Amino acid sequence: MSHQAEVEDTYAEAFRSIYAEVLVTARDRVWLDHAVAAATGNASSTIMCDCEAGLDRYVGPGGDASVATPDGRPGAVVQFHVPRFRKDRVRALERSLLVRLSQNVLTCPTASCFNLIESEAHFKLGRKIAFFGDGYQFRDRRWGKAVCVIPILGGEFAIERRFGFADGLMGGNLWFMGSSIDAALEAATRAKRAVAATPGVITPFPGGIAASGSKAGSRYSFAVASTYEPYCPTLRERLGAESKVPAGVQSIMELIINGRDLASIARATHAAIRAAVDTPGLVRISAGNYGGRLGKSFIYLHEGRMMNAE
Repeated sequence: MSHQAEVEDTYAEAFRSIYAEVLVTARDRVWLDHAVAAATGNASSTIMCDCEAGLDRYVGPGGDASVATPDGRPGAVVQFHVPRFRKDRVRALERSLLVRLSQNVLTCPTASCFNLIESEAHFKLGRKIAFFGDGYQFRDRRWGKAVCVIPILGGEFAIERRFGFADGLMGGNLWFMGSSIDAALEAATRAKRAVAATPGVITPFPGGIAASGSKAGSRYSFAVASTYEPYCPTLRERLGAESKVPAGVQSIMELIINGRDLASIARATHAAIRAAVDTPGLVRISAGNYGGRLGKSFIYLHEGRMMNAE
């Protein structure tokens, strides 16, 4: 009989975001991956990063072939999220996109960039980034898209003129509690693969996995977040009854899931659980929540439970 970890009857608590969805294309997968890695760098956590960003999926040649790219080349769908509770959220998202697309996609050999969200509210990113052309930039219509074209040393860079944004969700999560670091990491890795195969979501942390789950606040006034000490296995003896680490657990790895909507995150969550639950050495699968104080969108770990949405 195969081993199966306990799946705690709890929920992950997600909170609202605004997000942009961008399609990056390139000559081949090598340069596409370079563009994606650069554009989503230093975007793991909204605690100190300007946004949370990550790869949703590959499309076109070498990816989901049912989704064609405008220029017929390999493409990657990338999401950028900013929490809705930020007062400057719209300006912050625009700034993140402006910096990341201009400095990391424009500069990547053979790359082009397209918008994937059609919305009345939008950013004129193509026009702004085109000023890099120093007067030699021009507007054009290519592949059925209104684009700005910038002459560059490598040839030309094409970027769609307008980029929309919409409401999304951040903070879906799973905790993989293992009898060893290897077991916890293997379970989280299996889960990450399942999430990667689910359209509409991203996992923004390094390799999709966070080893340093956090709580809001700190004993230090200058810190807005800090280590979640009740769940640190090495503090079990020091904390005594205050420790919430289950017996036999030596490591906890976390998966953070952001996405378009609650249904997408729920599908990814349940796919991740199914992929990881029989990992040798995995003791328990759980999730972090704050009793609804952070967000009102709940993703229950047990399938069939009703989801709560803001």
